[in-house]
Amino acid sequence: MKVLVTGGAGYIGGVVVSQLVAAGHDVVVYDNLCHGHADAVPAAARLVVGDVGDRHALDKVFGEFHPEAVMHFAAFIEAGESMREPEKFFRNNTAHALTLLEAMLAHGARRFVFSSTAALYGDPERTPIEEDDKLAPTNAYGESKLLVERMLAWFHGIHGFSTACLRYFNAAGATETLGERHDPESHLIPLVLQVASGRRAHISIFGDDYPTPDGSCVRDYVHVSDLASAHLLALDALAKSSEPLKLVFNLGNGRGFSVKEVVECARRVTGHAIPAKIEARRAGDPAVLVASAEKIRRELGWQPRYETLDGIVRSAWEFAQKHR
Repeated sequence: MKVLVTGGAGYIGGVVVSQLVAAGHDVVVYDNLCHGHADAVPAAARLVVGDVGDRHALDKVFGEFHPEAVMHFAAFIEAGESMREPEKFFRNNTAHALTLLEAMLAHGARRFVFSSTAALYGDPERTPIEEDDKLAPTNAYGESKLLVERMLAWFHGIHGFSTACLRYFNAAGATETLGERHDPESHLIPLVLQVASGRRAHISIFGDDYPTPDGSCVRDYVHVSDLASAHLLALDALAKSSEPLKLVFNLGNGRGFSVKEVVECARRVTGHAIPAKIEARRAGDPAVLVASAEKIRRELGWQPRYETLDGIVRSAWEFAQKHR
């Protein structure tokens, strides 16, 4: 297929683009490079530098490329920042997604794979979380993504869009050539590894009084290449269906690890002491987010290759060592 990938020069988008190209798809990456990297785009894919909020630029890309499907990764992702500047997230994540959907509608593209988030669930009533559990975000980032999922439901029902919303838990790890290069970095595993490599004096643990076994937040970590393979399975399902589909899947490993456990794992993998400092809680951080991904395993046959935290952290450490 011809696939347009917004945010395809970023961390997750870049790995997805690599897998799309390897699978034989014709790919155009559309990215403003505010957080992405041009060198993350494989030579076999075309890079167009542009903003998802720019309807004129989108019309030009759709008119030239005629994509049969869109994968949408372009979004701001920092939950803490969203609690200081919610307007930034609703403009970029929600309003710009609507601009993209309007462009798709105008140009006849009807397949949409959406990079969603476990932040939709807020403080869950049970774990592991299933797809039909209550959606009640505790931060503006999660709300900005939930609004897009709600728009997609209406576009599915009224315009016949085929949609797949993939609700990630914590993306982590690296391939041989692609890993996390956020600036500034805010994700736990690469921050811990920066301490191990001497680029940071200590790792901050935000809160040790949560209702969890060791008091720190618990999260479900899924390897970025496993996330990418789920996107290709979802795209294939949309393409094969003769009727418009509305798919929603959690993506996680089904097991939670606390912040303190991640730090201890990184100490074990890297052989470094990694000093840790307890800080105040951050606004909007749920205590526990752990997924049930049984639905996508059952319906699409998704099978993660990285099912241990050590394996995920080791892949990130190897990437960090190669790309200092």
